Amino acid sequence: MPPKKSSVKAEMENEMQEIRKTLNQMSEELPKVTQQLSTLMGLFDEVKNLRDLIKERDKTITELEKRIDQLEQYTRMEDVIITGLSVKPRSYAKAAAAGRNVSAEADTEDLHSLERQVVTFLEEKDIHVDANNIAACHTLPRRDSNKPAIILRFANRKYKTELLRQGRKLKGTAVFLNEHLTKKTAEIAREARILRRNDKIKATWTRNCKVFIQLKGTSPEQARVIPNTRVMFGHIQ
Repeated sequence: MPPKKSSVKAEMENEMQEIRKTLNQMSEELPKVTQQLSTLMGLFDEVKNLRDLIKERDKTITELEKRIDQLEQYTRMEDVIITGLSVKPRSYAKAAAAGRNVSAEADTEDLHSLERQVVTFLEEKDIHVDANNIAACHTLPRRDSNKPAIILRFANRKYKTELLRQGRKLKGTAVFLNEHLTKKTAEIAREARILRRNDKIKATWTRNCKVFIQLKGTSPEQARVIPNTRVMFGHIQ
C-alpha cells in the first residue's frame, strides 16, 4: 500500500525543520567565518607589506654595497698589483744575522728593498718605471711568502697606465701586472675569463678598474663592447 498523505507530510515537515535548523546554525557561524576571513585578509596584507619592506631594504643594501665598492675601487685606481715575482726580505735577514731585534726600522728597510727589487726586475725586462713617482710599495698576505702579491702605488694614475701598457713585455715569464681590483670587480673579471675560455665571447680586459667584454660576431652590433655587469653575463649563451 502507498504511504498515507499524512505520513508523507510529516516526513517533509521533519526535513524542513532539519533544513531550518542547519540554516540557523550556518547563520550563527557566518559572522565567525566572516571575522576569520577578515583576520586572514589582514594577515595577507601584513605579509605583503613585509615583503615590500624587505624588497626595499634589499634594494637599499645593494645600492650601499655598490657605493662602498665604488669608493673602495677609487682608492685603488693608482695601484698596480704584481704577482709571480720572487722577492727577498733583505733587511730581516741582515737584522737576524747581526743579532738585532727585528723592529719597525727593519720594516722600513724592507719596503725600500722591495721597491728596489721590483724596479730592478722591471728594468731588466726593458720596462721603464719612474721610481720618483712611486708613492708606496708593499706586499699582500699570501701562502707563498717568496712570491707575494705586490702592490705598487703611483702618485699619478698616468704612471700606472703606462706601466700596464708595458706589461706585454713580461709575456713568457711567470710575472703578471694587473689593476688592483676590488673583490666584487675581480669576481666579474673571473667570470668574463671563464666566458672567454668557453668561447662564448671574443675578448675581455680591464681598463680604469672596469671589466669590458667583446661579444662574438661579424657585424659591429654583434661584436660590440660591453662594460662590466653581472646581469649581462647571465644572458650570454
